[in-house]
Amino acid sequence: MFAALADPTRRAMVERLADGDATVGQLAAPFAVSLPAISRHIRVLERSGVRRRVAGRVHHCSLVPEALRVARQWLDR
Repeated sequence: MFAALADPTRRAMVERLADGDATVGQLAAPFAVSLPAISRHIRVLERSGVRRRVAGRVHHCSLVPEALRVARQWLDR
């Protein structure tokens, strides 16, 4: 989790997902990087607390609160 959040782009994506689910296109919109680069960021986040589901050609992302809870518990110690 902490390695995933070390990158400012991924932190911004997690902040956006804290407001609710988003498509990959919505997550990519604020950044001047390619969609393949955004997909690589999302793959890192998927290992750390973001879920991606595919509906047709659209990829939707959401936070998995349990994963963030583990990081929060560690920080609280």
